[in-house]
Amino acid sequence: RRKLRSDVAAAFPTLSTEQLAELIPNKEELNVIKIYSHKGEAITVYMNHRNPILFEVEKVLYPTVYTLWVYPDLLPAFATWPPVLQKLAGGADLMLPGVVVPPSGLPQVQRGTLCAVTLLGNRAPVAVGVATMSTEEMLAAGMKGKGFAVLHTHLDHLWEYGDKSSPPTLAPLVTDSAAKESAGDEEELQGKEPVSSCSPEPEQHVDIRDLSLKDRDTCAELLGQEELRENRAAEPAEDASAEDQQEAEDSRTPQEQMDALFNQCFFHALKCKVKKSDLPLLTSTFLGSHMFSCCPAGKQLDIKKSSYKKFSKFLQCMQHQKILQVKELSKGVESIVEVDWKHPDIKAFAVPEGFSSASAAQDSKSEDREQVYHAPEIIPLYGVSTKMVPLFQESGHRKGSILSSSEVRNIIINYVKSNELVDETNKNFVKVNAVLCDCLLDKSEQEEISHLKWDELLSRCLERLQPLHQVTFFGQEPVVRKGNIEPIDISIAQRSSNKKVTIIKNLELYGLDPQCVANTLQQKVQASATITPAPGAKDRVQVQIQGNQVHHLAKMLLEEYQLPRKYIQGLEKAPKLGRKK
Repeated sequence: RRKLRSDVAAAFPTLSTEQLAELIPNKEELNVIKIYSHKGEAITVYMNHRNPILFEVEKVLYPTVYTLWVYPDLLPAFATWPPVLQKLAGGADLMLPGVVVPPSGLPQVQRGTLCAVTLLGNRAPVAVGVATMSTEEMLAAGMKGKGFAVLHTHLDHLWEYGDKSSPPTLAPLVTDSAAKESAGDEEELQGKEPVSSCSPEPEQHVDIRDLSLKDRDTCAELLGQEELRENRAAEPAEDASAEDQQEAEDSRTPQEQMDALFNQCFFHALKCKVKKSDLPLLTSTFLGSHMFSCCPAGKQLDIKKSSYKKFSKFLQCMQHQKILQVKELSKGVESIVEVDWKHPDIKAFAVPEGFSSASAAQDSKSEDREQVYHAPEIIPLYGVSTKMVPLFQESGHRKGSILSSSEVRNIIINYVKSNELVDETNKNFVKVNAVLCDCLLDKSEQEEISHLKWDELLSRCLERLQPLHQVTFFGQEPVVRKGNIEPIDISIAQRSSNKKVTIIKNLELYGLDPQCVANTLQQKVQASATITPAPGAKDRVQVQIQGNQVHHLAKMLLEEYQLPRKYIQGLEKAPKLGRKK
């Protein structure tokens, strides 16, 4: 550990003794793991607090983005546009046309200098790379060509080893000339408080832990945030009229207004709707049942119109600020497992006018009886397997390509027509050529079958493709999973004293909260319902209710929740109604 600390001090001389002690503590656990890159290079990774802080390649130490978020001035930084991050995370190097040249000029670096890459408007680094040329050479080349060989980025596999947190929002440093201009502007604004009270002083090092996390709307935004930050830092005076406040609100962009609405409904739902007994709570249920009910009249929540674009990213931002904790208890289905109700922002949130605490408590009770549920959209998909590649490669597809049934049908029809395989005497049949023979026929059939009907041709093709399915939950991005989706399984079991119980499994796969289903059934049939771990299924539970309740369950799933019958198994086990004598 002493050697590592001395190596870090030699590699990054700007770190003070205190910062070195924070980065590599004496007593806390420090783990060392070895991983291999796609090129086969051995990489040593140093972990602290479950986050990778440093990685070593060929005896050279590099900081991770987690470290750079705490010490953003550790490396000379070059800014780029936010859309470039996806390209960098995908393995691309940073080209000079993508580098933003600030008015104060680029940092002075030499070829081979380790540099950080930031996004415009945010000083938190999102990538680490090595300069392929000096600053003078960059300018002499007209800012064309490759500028930086990128080694590590936010969103890459190394970042995934940590807690997967998002970059903090760090205000850009103010240059001396800009400070003088702002000072002159402040003199003109007599009697007004400076709105830049939350921004750092010129040339002052800003530690991430010193930043206020109260500006929620800036967590996911990367561009054009200075005006928004100033608008929110300057609180309206107590004697300001309602019209002035309305004008200030209207001056915000629609995206900023939607971000503010999401924050308001989020804190409102946590403060008034969600109880500790509700946890774990499906994220889709939290959005559809709790946040939507907190939306003011005349307004509508739409995550696509916000800067987050995905509800999972919004929750990830809140998790980064330690308000709640989200986990994937079932594959592709996320749940809120913990909420810090003592968090200052939840405590400080004031319920908007028109939402009384009494009505909020009443709403909370009524939600146990009636949940707003949106059935997921389920689309069967097919993956091209190795055996089927010869049939699909003409249309530009390869192994692993994902297709819908209609796309498969069109590809087969085009293949048959382009190869003139339609039987001339009977157009209902297709001639089997060598490719169709290898892909669709078993060995025992290859000498016997020379023609196939269209329907049989398509059905054989679908059977030999890899089954997949796409599930789209309300307010979330589509999720593609392997295999066919398991149906909701309803079974009847016999317990002691000849008593029967109804068992329901796989509710989580359809975005249904098992606890909510159990509570609803218990109230409908007035029978005891319990939640138990599902045998043979990790991180899944099953609902068990006394008696044969298939009739009530079928009515709830088919009519109330609007789930298609084909995704429910065991409805035929309902008790048959006997004739009265």
